[in-house]
Amino acid sequence: MERVRFGSSCLVFNAMISGLVTLFDRIKDRLASPADATSDALLEIFMDYIDALKIDLYPAQEEGILALLEDHNVILNTPTGSGKSLVALALHFKSISRHRKSIYTSPIKALVNEKFLDLCTRFGADQVGLMTGDATVNRDAPILCCTAEILANIALREGSSAEVHDVVMDEFLLEVQLRELRLSLE
Repeated sequence: MERVRFGSSCLVFNAMISGLVTLFDRIKDRLASPADATSDALLEIFMDYIDALKIDLYPAQEEGILALLEDHNVILNTPTGSGKSLVALALHFKSISRHRKSIYTSPIKALVNEKFLDLCTRFGADQVGLMTGDATVNRDAPILCCTAEILANIALREGSSAEVHDVVMDEFLLEVQLRELRLSLE
């Protein structure tokens, strides 16, 4: 199989990962405890996974992954199809490796549902939950996919005691734009 760039070719990518060991299996096999989840160890495991998929990273992906694994916040503003999802995957990987809860959120329910299925494939269904206005599945999983409204409700209800360690906000700019539009129409 030839090496590919990870971008918008999700169908090709999903075909490539079928039959591969999940990222969660790699964590269990290579890390005895969260204390072993150093930035260097995580980078090695994650890059082995990327290499097994025969993916070449774009510079923005490399920089984003390295920054996340070094515990920095990242805002990735790149064009559609440039592989932001792979950087987000690295955050979920880091979070679950350190026994932390991560959340994928978007204001668009269809994206949340799509990401739920994708993350189930990569980490195993028992590691991923879903909360939208229509459905709740495995809500206490270490990785939770939810709409932005659900995350906002969690934050309002639980405040600083909410079990939320790491968040991937997809289409965040869209959420801000929609909010501004609503305010201008009022």
